[in-house]
Amino acid sequence: MDEIKRIEQLRKELHEHNYRYYVLNQPTIGDQDFDFMMHELQDLEAKHPEMADPNSPTQRVGSDLNEEFRQVEHKYPMLSLANTYNEQDVADWYESVKKGLAGEDFEVCCEMKYDGLSISLTYVNGKLVQAVTRGDGVHGDDVTANVKTIRSIPLVLTPPATDDLFAAPAYPREFEIRGEILMPWSVFERLNKEREEAEEPLFANPRNAASGTLKSQKSSLVASRQLDAYLYYLLGEELPAEGHFENLEVARSWGFKISEGMKKVKTLQEIYDFINYWDTERKKLPVATDGIVLKVNSLRQQRALGFTAKSPRWAIAYKFKAERVCTRLNEVTYQVGRTGAITPVANMDPVQLAGTTVKRATLNNEDFIKSFDLHIGDYVYVEKGGEIIPKIVGVDIDQRPIIAQPVEFIKRCPECGTPLVRYEGEAAWYCPNDSGCPPQIKGRIEHFIARKAMNIDSLGPETVDDYYRHHLINNIADLYDIDVQQINGDGSRTKSAQRIVNGIAASKEVPFERVVFALGIRFVGETSAKLLARHFKNIDALMNAGIEELQEIEGIGEVMAKSIITYFHNPTNLEIVERLRGYGLQMQLSEAQTANVSNKLAGQSVVISGVFAHHSRDEYKAIIEQNGGKNVGSISSKTSFILAGENMGPSKLQKAEKLGIRIVSEEEFLSMIE
Repeated sequence: MDEIKRIEQLRKELHEHNYRYYVLNQPTIGDQDFDFMMHELQDLEAKHPEMADPNSPTQRVGSDLNEEFRQVEHKYPMLSLANTYNEQDVADWYESVKKGLAGEDFEVCCEMKYDGLSISLTYVNGKLVQAVTRGDGVHGDDVTANVKTIRSIPLVLTPPATDDLFAAPAYPREFEIRGEILMPWSVFERLNKEREEAEEPLFANPRNAASGTLKSQKSSLVASRQLDAYLYYLLGEELPAEGHFENLEVARSWGFKISEGMKKVKTLQEIYDFINYWDTERKKLPVATDGIVLKVNSLRQQRALGFTAKSPRWAIAYKFKAERVCTRLNEVTYQVGRTGAITPVANMDPVQLAGTTVKRATLNNEDFIKSFDLHIGDYVYVEKGGEIIPKIVGVDIDQRPIIAQPVEFIKRCPECGTPLVRYEGEAAWYCPNDSGCPPQIKGRIEHFIARKAMNIDSLGPETVDDYYRHHLINNIADLYDIDVQQINGDGSRTKSAQRIVNGIAASKEVPFERVVFALGIRFVGETSAKLLARHFKNIDALMNAGIEELQEIEGIGEVMAKSIITYFHNPTNLEIVERLRGYGLQMQLSEAQTANVSNKLAGQSVVISGVFAHHSRDEYKAIIEQNGGKNVGSISSKTSFILAGENMGPSKLQKAEKLGIRIVSEEEFLSMIE
């Protein structure tokens, strides 16, 4: 067999083995044999670049290259479902469907509601051509390269056998299938265990982990995280059946992973039976679920029922009640955050809750502890808010031991011993030793290198911790003293060491407002840093500002103003700022920024919606801020106007009309700011 034919044969066989292993869970060869075939295909493809195929099984390993996501408009809007939490709401929906169909008989398809990240997959001629996240329902991120690494999603569909009378209908030339990207519980537990051992922040839940993974700009990272996918909705012009349930059964035969838990029913009682069954059985599933989805099965009837501004009338989501368990509180420990905020953590007897082992829960702050009158040894009720973050929701006083002692909030920092302070209007206690408390120092360095700050992406939390422990860095300014020789270890890491040094050097071009944010001044976020930079224009004016001048800036309150003054009165911070200035960081607005600054939109809150011809949404956000305006994400009575492009969301338009908010076109806006 010549090599070209061998490539085609290997691709076909590897696609089949992927399907059997990841979708059917019925592998027919061992891992070693699979790896041998994959390596053979990789070698042959390297010899024959003319045979390159974006849907080859070899593309599932992903790339280490950073890829920016582009925005894509959905062919069919991805609307959210209306939520319901009790049987009466389900009955109300059922009756509204009956009324909407004028008494016509209808069937309901009952499905699991998977707790993951919504995805839309487009296939043309049996090949995956595009994968797009839900986004705002109208536009989403193109994450095709990342989705190709998910083994349960077919890259190429196997053509149906033409001589088989019982074969499934052929797939349409072009169609869209939607579903949920998920991280299985087993992978989530393993990933968090690895992160805990590395002293990295833990993922709160599989959904967050899956979402963060899919949005990674390195598809090789996505491949390593072993995401899964369940598909639940087929769209297109030439679908094989008139029923939703039937279409999914056909899609299953095309190679897609469809839930085994679907059921078609007719009566309200059958819906209740389905809900009650899965309220218990879902805990045995390998992935997270948070409810049931009910859909009118007939596509014709779906079209007749139509949509509201936000959701389809023919479907509804029933959310399960949060699972609650009781366990013993053994100890309260305290964590120190980047800003010095002290967070109390409940340490409990391990207990199974919503698919994971829970042994810790945040206690928020001292007031939260007092509200429950918590004692060590108490038996506490724990829930997962939205099946996400464990939280204590009550105490069984009857089980309190006689010798139980009340939880007393600490008075000194658990890391450096400094007496804690509580600022006016704040619920948290803080360690004020921001220049000498190890978690704060490392946290400020991690904040400094973050993407929205100095964007030194060649560094990460593990590297920062390593450099800190080896006394290479003790503050943010020390980063600029690092050279390749210092971090090259035994000489085998020259390339990565050079990349780190280059990344640090490149950060000297980061604009002034991001430098202000990167300094890590307590209470100064990304937006307030921009306000400060555009008002004072350089670091010296900001450093010398008085409390009255600071508070004159809209959005800068008394607490933030005092924090800014405290920061710049600290000799250690002043020394760091001067060192950063000496290293060449941007300590003033550029001439171009200064030339474009105005107060034409001062005091105005602007919502951006739609697609624009002259500038991107991010560019318009920057223009609004440069002209003194404020970007806001949702419409309220305080919104000054909406900058509207093409395809403005119908729900936003409806709300704007209801509140009497002015709609400004792209051309009108550009004219406003000249």
